This record gives sequence, C-alpha cells and structure tokens, in this order.
Amino acid sequence: GIVGVFGYGGGIVGRYADVPEQFPGVEHFHTVRVAQPASKYYPTENLRGLMNPWEKYGSGMTNFHGSTGDIILLGTRTENLEPFFWDLTHDMGQDLGGSGSNLRTPANCLGESRCE
Repeated sequence: GIVGVFGYGGGIVGRYADVPEQFPGVEHFHTVRVAQPASKYYPTENLRGLMNPWEKYGSGMTNFHGSTGDIILLGTRTENLEPFFWDLTHDMGQDLGGSGSNLRTPANCLGESRCE
C-alpha cells in the first residue's frame, strides 16, 4: 500500500509506471476513491467543491462508475495524497471510500428518496 495518508484504508489505489523514464508524466498515477454524499445525491456545490482541490492535487479526471457508489478520481502523485486528503476531510467534510478487504463504503439513509 501507499504510506503517508493518515488513517487511510482502501480508498487509495496505488499505481506506478514500470518504465517511468518512458512515461514521466504518469510515473505515479494513483486512484482515489471518495465516499459519496449521504443518499448518493450529488449537489452541484459538492461536485464543484470536490473538483477544485482535485484539479490542484490531481489530474482533474474522474470516473463515476463503480459498484461502491464512490467518486473515482484518476491520477495523482504520491506527494499529493495527504494534502488532498486533508482538504477533503477538513474543508469538505467528506472521507475516502473503500474497496478490497477493507471497510467498504457504507450505505445509509436514502435521504431525499425516502427519509423526508
């Protein structure tokens, strides 16, 4: 796993190029899974708030396909993981998602669908 993100679980998928001298722009290209907002409703403010630090620390590329419902952020360097995680948790109040044998992203109240 990747060391350096305090308290992280399965939300960081580490990827390194086997031949970094041939692909220097993607010698580190880690994937970050971000837990979805409650009930999986994505307000515009939430998405814009997430993209600002992702463009600062990552590639700006996303993938919204996944069985966990997490937001998948593609492509960042190792040294950017902890600053991004700090902004994510402290400024936005969100957390990393999960995968593998670690805690999976929890499903919770359907919010706008049922609880109101």
